[in-house]
Amino acid sequence: MIINHPLLGPRDSQEFIYLGDANLIERPDWQAANAVETFHDYLYLRDNPAGEHRELWYHEQGDRSWLVVTRNTVTHEISKVELARDVARSKGRSK
Repeated sequence: MIINHPLLGPRDSQEFIYLGDANLIERPDWQAANAVETFHDYLYLRDNPAGEHRELWYHEQGDRSWLVVTRNTVTHEISKVELARDVARSKGRSK
């Protein structure tokens, strides 16, 4: 599988480490009244969809960047690749 890195161009997926659901970017507030429950869900509950899914990938054998890859889990077709820092910043602005 080829991941089209936004800065480095097409790279083999073997250069990356898959972390999981891209929702991990949205870390819960540790000071909230329900922090224990929300962190439990954050750490242990994951979606495992058949179809389009946003995932975190780490470019270990390259520039060590984090990417958000939108991929179809059935066909492995990649429809979008973004730098995770840009995704996190855009989420911070939308609050």
